[in-house]
Amino acid sequence: MSDLCLSRDELRDLTGTPIRARQLQFLLRNGIRHYIDLNGRPVVMRSTVTGTPQADAGAAPAWKSNKVA
Repeated sequence: MSDLCLSRDELRDLTGTPIRARQLQFLLRNGIRHYIDLNGRPVVMRSTVTGTPQADAGAAPAWKSNKVA
């Protein structure tokens, strides 16, 4: 999971605080996409911060209509 999401230490370094509520404030104010896990901790995907797409994401298939012409 360390490749997919930032670690707690990396999140603390990014936000500048170990306190969850302040981490959430920082992420919201700066428009950083995140979600909250079942323990109430903010989780940030590594690709959100680095700007590189995930290797396993792949290209989306081209859209095709299901309508028969």
